[in-house]
Amino acid sequence: MKKTFLYLILAGFISAAKAQATVSPAPAQKGTITLTNATIHVGNGQVIANGNVVITDGKITAVGTAASATGKIIDCRGKNIYPGLILSSTEIGLLEVPSVRATDDVNELGEINPSIRSIVAYSTDSKVTNTLRPNGILLGNIVPGGGLISGSSSVVQFDAWNWEDAAYKMDGAMHFRMPSLLARTRGRGGFGGGQQPQVDPVKRALEQIESVKAFFREAKAYLAEPTHENTNLKYEATKDLFTKKQKLFIHCNIVKEMLIAVDFVKEFGFDIVIVGGADSWQIADLLKQNNIAVVLDQLHSLPVMVDDDIDQPFKTPAMLQKAGVLFAINDDDENSRSRNLAFNAGTAAAYGLAKEDALAAITLNPAKILGIADKTGSVEVGKDANIVVCEGDILDMRSNIIDYAFIQGRQIDLNNKQKELFEKYKRKYNIK
Repeated sequence: MKKTFLYLILAGFISAAKAQATVSPAPAQKGTITLTNATIHVGNGQVIANGNVVITDGKITAVGTAASATGKIIDCRGKNIYPGLILSSTEIGLLEVPSVRATDDVNELGEINPSIRSIVAYSTDSKVTNTLRPNGILLGNIVPGGGLISGSSSVVQFDAWNWEDAAYKMDGAMHFRMPSLLARTRGRGGFGGGQQPQVDPVKRALEQIESVKAFFREAKAYLAEPTHENTNLKYEATKDLFTKKQKLFIHCNIVKEMLIAVDFVKEFGFDIVIVGGADSWQIADLLKQNNIAVVLDQLHSLPVMVDDDIDQPFKTPAMLQKAGVLFAINDDDENSRSRNLAFNAGTAAAYGLAKEDALAAITLNPAKILGIADKTGSVEVGKDANIVVCEGDILDMRSNIIDYAFIQGRQIDLNNKQKELFEKYKRKYNIK
């Protein structure tokens, strides 16, 4: 009986191993590649018709109609060239199968964990990334979870042998998961038959927020001392926040929570980014005044407050754009596992956001927020060749068909198990 059970387990592992195409990272790009005759969406609002993009040793060396075609020529006539899409906040590489504990390395024990670094836990063997790249998603900010202060996130590119190769920018942001100040004592939205809580949840949340403030005050005092008898690793981990080499990403949604984020700017001088920001449209001017950027986590969702317009999440990007707030569109859907990033931006374009601004919200704007705009986010000379070639409109799920993708000039493999099954059953049923 025990042997039979063991065989079943081994069979399950073998089946799982065969259930995904083997995709190896591409070698470093050497020489020159020219993508010709395409419509180039630069990412900064500019569109170039019938232009060329020249890539040499992983860098973009020429863009435009006057760029001479040299080296290996890839004809992109009738197609569109876009910057590689960027996930501003994701657990990809830390979480493979949510129901399998052994594949979940997102959360750390404890409430205050500033010294945690997501990059060292990032797995380049994740099969989820194979499903992102065919949708044009080439980079992501890998975010740890758990507690109040979760630790530092790092930006990775999705074609690497190990985390050292994947690292694009390490430890660029610290993450504070603000406890909710929205009291829901009777189920979702205050309705239903939920039990009355033993402790006032808002009071408890305020106490937790104050404990985080107290921690940062202590860290500031510690860092102000020229020498220390004993090293405190948690305080040491906050050093780059105070020097603004690192940003503080505050995960929150409602106005009361975002006002507390503004207080962090005023008291500590941190460079703040709000992640979530469902109701950020209500205080857009205040966010602009305090130079606070916003990462809109999920557009395809219901509004937070029951009296908001049902389509408010779709309209929020255009409202932030009008107010001059730097924002990015993200996709943290647990079911699609971030694959719908481009279509979230497409929804925003259908609700008032200009199409090129919607593209910037998933390319150049995330690059600015994550501190990598000098290297990626747009199709411009001098930047890494993180480029997607699409048959149609990348924001449209009907015509979002990616033919080529390049990460640092390397043409990457776009195969995955879903594609294999699609081709298999096309042949089976003779579908053309």
